[in-house]
Amino acid sequence: MSDKSVSGKAVDMSIIRRILRLVQPYRSTFAISLVLTISLAFISPVRPLLIQYTIDHFIDAGDYQGLLRMTILLVALLIVQSVTQYYNTYLTNRLGQTIIRDLRVNLFRHIAHLRLKFFDKTPIGTLVTRTISDLETIADIFSEGLIVIIGDLLQLAVIVIFMFAIDWRLALISLTTVPLLLIATTIFKNGIKEAFREVRSEVAALNTFVQEHITGMSVVQIFNREEEELKRFKAINKRHMDAHVKSVWYYSIFFPVVELLTAVSIGLLVWWGSKSVVANDVSVGNVIAFIMYINMLFRPIRELADKFNTLQMGMVSSERVLRLLDNNDLIATGKNLPVDDLRGEISFTNVWFTYEESDREEKEWILKDLSFHVPSGTSIALVGATGAGKSSVVNLLSRLYEFQQGDICIDGISVRDYHPLALRRKVSMVLQDVFLFSDSIANNISLKDPSISREKIVEAAKAVGAHHFIERLPGGYDFNVMERGAMLSTGQRQLISFIRAYVHNPKILILDEATSSIDSETEELIRIATERLTKGRTSVIIAHRLSTIQRCDNILVLDHGQKIEEGNHSQLLTLDGPYKKLYSSQFSENSDH
Repeated sequence: MSDKSVSGKAVDMSIIRRILRLVQPYRSTFAISLVLTISLAFISPVRPLLIQYTIDHFIDAGDYQGLLRMTILLVALLIVQSVTQYYNTYLTNRLGQTIIRDLRVNLFRHIAHLRLKFFDKTPIGTLVTRTISDLETIADIFSEGLIVIIGDLLQLAVIVIFMFAIDWRLALISLTTVPLLLIATTIFKNGIKEAFREVRSEVAALNTFVQEHITGMSVVQIFNREEEELKRFKAINKRHMDAHVKSVWYYSIFFPVVELLTAVSIGLLVWWGSKSVVANDVSVGNVIAFIMYINMLFRPIRELADKFNTLQMGMVSSERVLRLLDNNDLIATGKNLPVDDLRGEISFTNVWFTYEESDREEKEWILKDLSFHVPSGTSIALVGATGAGKSSVVNLLSRLYEFQQGDICIDGISVRDYHPLALRRKVSMVLQDVFLFSDSIANNISLKDPSISREKIVEAAKAVGAHHFIERLPGGYDFNVMERGAMLSTGQRQLISFIRAYVHNPKILILDEATSSIDSETEELIRIATERLTKGRTSVIIAHRLSTIQRCDNILVLDHGQKIEEGNHSQLLTLDGPYKKLYSSQFSENSDH
């Protein structure tokens, strides 16, 4: 997933329209914010006008009663402006955060329904960036971008109109440096836009690196890669710093230029205005009002460049988030057939499968014309070398991936006709690499399914043979296993996964290398658990240890995605083929030990 913008436009109206559609549920808040913004655009320029009137009509005439009345009016105007500013700031920020809350939920829901092949090619750190920091940047569109820019532009127009209405000559002198300011602003805007884009790209790279290396810290330490990976991190971190420094450099040049042009404009005004005051051609109040207007004029122009780039950052982030939301690589929904009476009969018919997405003819097929049948309630074991296609078979059965040719049926109905969410409620997988969340043992078993009570969890744990070890833990079933189950041993994590499968009462059970990395004592517990778990269920078992599959009803030997042998344990031994060679090899290894 590329981090670069593809639109290339200063303001992509198609993105703006899509972002504004998110405002629909909160139209009233948006409308109020807009009204307050417009009000501020008119309230602020009135103050210099009142001060000019006060100086020329009350101070100059020595009218203290009139001066008191105007002072009270100015204080009241400041209070109104402050209250309006408070509510405007609060509502725009609240609107932005509310929209981001909804968008983040929609984005996570969308990510959760993408097919696994999307995650195979997309770094997790990039998705974290999209879901967290990119969305926060989009919130700035509302709090510091779009509405504020509209208000500033409107205020600029009102100020210029007031200036020409008071004295067109002073107005022209005051605006002498504005063309230079606009040129500086354009240069700054283009430069800072590219700098911010680099910042966002480096943030994604930094997140990806940190996430991957913290997750794989055991590998880093085992192979003494700490210093080498630190060097790589320093390089990425330096690019991140350089991108930020580049943006700071633009600011450090732009803001002094603005201050200089403001000072020049005020200097020209004072020079010409002083001569006009002496000649009684211009009032003192007019000169003071114009000095205030110059500051009010240049400040929004200066901030507009910054706010426009806030809008640009929001646009870039919006484009990335919307591109992710537009990803249609979703799990197909099927015909939503009922699965309550599922028996679990499985059949593969001439199935071809590849992970490639290209249309080229010479594809690297993972499964090639694979066919087999598993009657309901029976067990089948998949055997073969690494890369033979065993895991691909179970992934297709659960519709984690989609096959290209042939068909896979459950109870005589194509898996594509079942809704994947409904089908997976009837299929449970026990994987070699067990993933546990940073939560209690009970929640890791039930996955917070409200239909699974604590009594069911305890009953399942007793059936699997894990109740005693769980009870001995501090807090028992409420013991927090921490991230990825770090507080448990490999065997204990495996037993938890067996309980998880058992308590969800599947019709089809998949065991993927479930006993390949545990001790002999835990293996005996899991062997017993496997017998109880597979009883009366259709079971698909992947195992390197052939001792664990000898009782399976059928064994399928795969090689490079093709079926080369099929039968039960006794039948395959009599064939004197690949299975017997593999079995003899493992038996001799065990004898040596």
